[in-house]
Order: sequence, then structure tokens, then C-alpha cells
Amino acid sequence: MQSESARMSSAAEAKFRIDRPNSRDRAVKVIALDAPSECVVKELAQGPWRATFLTATAFSGAPRKGEPFSMNGWLNDLAGRTKNLVEEVETADLVVMVASAGENAAAAAIIGEACNLKRVMTTALILGSVSSSDEAVSKMLAQLRPHAMMLVISSADEYIKDMLTALRA
Repeated sequence: MQSESARMSSAAEAKFRIDRPNSRDRAVKVIALDAPSECVVKELAQGPWRATFLTATAFSGAPRKGEPFSMNGWLNDLAGRTKNLVEEVETADLVVMVASAGENAAAAAIIGEACNLKRVMTTALILGSVSSSDEAVSKMLAQLRPHAMMLVISSADEYIKDMLTALRA
């Protein structure tokens, strides 16, 4: 009697094989939400990633009463060129938001909303948990939790590289 492995590698079974890779490269967008995380993201961008690295550090939050909200001018690539959030999200299948504990991550709400509308998976990484107080980490968690499907508190910047590798960035 032939083993299951031998039977599955026979010519008769070969016609049922799919001759394509079982997955495709991901289109990952990594977005720094504040100045300290922007430094980390810029350093990460020097690596061998296929991801697109962006910054949202110019986001000023909700407009004052009576002023219109602008979707433009606050999302940039690392060269400083303005990017359109909706276009960036439409071409992504994963958005990774990077924030530092104790900072303001107001841009996460609008990025998360855009990702939700386009059905794009979101991950948020919190930096500086070792050097920050529990209160600062808790405040950052409260800002990011509603807008990220996966939330990771990183004890070291090196962990971010490991996460991006695991996420196939």
C-alpha cells in the first residue's frame, strides 16, 4: 500500500496542484504618529523593507469651531512630500501606526476611520513603555485601542523590527 505522501506526489494528483505562491507580498504602510516615533520610523526605513513609511506628525487635531477640516497637508512621506490619506489606505492591506507613550496620537482616529471604511487591517505599536509611566502608557492605549485591530506595547525599539518582519513588511 502506498503512503499518503507518495500518493499525493504522484502524476495523477499533480493535476490538482496550484502552481502559484500561496500568498502575495503585502502592501504595508507604516505611519509615525508623533515626533519621537518619527525618528524610529525614519531609522527603520533604512532597512530592507518593502513597506511605505509615512509621518502624521503635522496633524493638529480637530479644527476649531466653525473652521473646516482639512484632509490634506498632514500626512507626508519621509522626503516631506504631502500624501493623500485615502489614496495611501486604498493601496494598502495593512497600516501600522507607531506612537510613543506620553505623546499625542490624535491622527490615529482619522487613520483608523479611513482604514475601517476601506477594510484595511490596522496595527498599532507603542514605543517607550519601559521609560514611561503606567499612566502615560494607559493614555496612549486609550487613544489607539479604538482604531487598531492589533495593539502591541513594545519594550524596545528592536521589537518593532521583529514585528514588521512578522507582518511581512
